[in-house]
Amino acid sequence: MLRAWLQSRFGPGCEVDDILQEAFLRVLRAHAEQDLQSPKAFLYAVARNLALDQVRRGRVTGPGGLVPLDSLDVMEDVAGIPETVARNQELEFLTQAIQSLPDRCRQIFTLRKIYNLSQTEIAARLGVTEHTVSAQLTIGVHKCTEFFARHRREARA
Repeated sequence: MLRAWLQSRFGPGCEVDDILQEAFLRVLRAHAEQDLQSPKAFLYAVARNLALDQVRRGRVTGPGGLVPLDSLDVMEDVAGIPETVARNQELEFLTQAIQSLPDRCRQIFTLRKIYNLSQTEIAARLGVTEHTVSAQLTIGVHKCTEFFARHRREARA
């Protein structure tokens, strides 16, 4: 009954046999020291606490427990570092380009390109016409393109 109860409460990831063995040992030790009024309740409480400890340890160490460091491919990501740095620099550069836009243009550009709202949704949200949204998006694209070109020229000089 205890095995079924543990499995129903803590799922298949729980090491039920280990918990049962430890729980029975603790109940026997406790019984040797003092008379237990309700051994069954005590057994269930001990088993529950052991299972909870096991769950907590599983959250700390992650699935599968501790893994020897030499089995991890830590150096595998080294090849991706230059790409990650370049991508972060490009994102920073794009952020600077968007921040350089006039307020209304930046707001519309961000809603369209970052939040992927339709022109109709943007117009409704901001209380402007769809034509205004379209015009501001065109201005935003041109200004960002100019920003990138200007930065490229400055980088070459």
